[in-house]
Amino acid sequence: MNRLWVRFSLLIAGVLFAVFFMQFLAIAVPHALGWEEPHDGPPDSEIARRLLDFMALSALVGLAGGVLIARVVSAPVSAMARAAREIGKGDLAVTVPVRGSQELRELAQTFNTMAADLQHAAQARRNLMSDIAHELRTPLAVLEGNLRAAIDEVSPLDAAGIAHLYSQTRHLTRLVNDLRELALAESHALPLNRQPTDLAELITESVQALAPLADETGVTLTSQINAIPLVWVDPVRLRQILFNLLTNALRHTPAGGSVTISATSDTAQVTLAVQDSGEGLSPDQLDVVFERFYRADSSRSRETGGSGLGLAIVKAIGEAHGGSVQACSAGKNQGSTFTVTLPIATPHVILEGCEHA
Repeated sequence: MNRLWVRFSLLIAGVLFAVFFMQFLAIAVPHALGWEEPHDGPPDSEIARRLLDFMALSALVGLAGGVLIARVVSAPVSAMARAAREIGKGDLAVTVPVRGSQELRELAQTFNTMAADLQHAAQARRNLMSDIAHELRTPLAVLEGNLRAAIDEVSPLDAAGIAHLYSQTRHLTRLVNDLRELALAESHALPLNRQPTDLAELITESVQALAPLADETGVTLTSQINAIPLVWVDPVRLRQILFNLLTNALRHTPAGGSVTISATSDTAQVTLAVQDSGEGLSPDQLDVVFERFYRADSSRSRETGGSGLGLAIVKAIGEAHGGSVQACSAGKNQGSTFTVTLPIATPHVILEGCEHA
């Protein structure tokens, strides 16, 4: 009795039955009490019989119509229930047909969108696990091979060997720390100690800190900073953004090239830009440049090419601050520009941030 089509059928049949039953009473009661007046036409018994026939026929028609209408309504819902059970069993590719009334079509479209999102999330999770395993495999294999050789006294460890193993452990440590910060940022759980921050000062510090690396690679590193207001950010996280963007630009700019970091502002935000004259990015690369473990040059080693998480962390931290992160390039060998927008530390923004802290 809990089925929609059963209740719908009984409701329609009951309404029709009640209408004809009231008409039957309107004839039968006066006749039984002797209130009726003489009239021409069929006798009352014939009229009553006809009404009873109509009542029976109406009940059957109402029942059939109710079953038909209710099944039309409940069939899409039943299909979604079956599809939901299939999703619960792990079949994320299942979809339901979009048909019926506007409300049912909207419900079906929402269901299919949810199923597609779940499928995408599951695929992303599988890709992440595969990428992590791939990233860990090489340094762990190097550590295991060298330590096994030392244990077997095949190749005793000297100072150079120990330094090489140490570099592998540092890479593993950076990878684990980067993964942790990325997970926190993407789940909106990254702790942010926001305060009014002088972006120009942090840019100057970052350029000075990376000047030796720029000199070593033969790249000219400069800054262009206009008068900009304070920004409402976590200065530690902002240093991460600056370091990741600048090291990425230096890594992908050949000797003789240039990297320029600049900052401009409007009434609501500051725009930070890192522009290089390096390898550039194709349109396909622009679509995936912020994804985890993406490397524009797959031939680079993990030591020289980074963990592949730097730009993903930049995007996650920038968005955690309520800003945006974008990349643009005219094409291969045309250089690239990465921009980050950050909120200005106005009294209103500071007060609002303190209320949510």
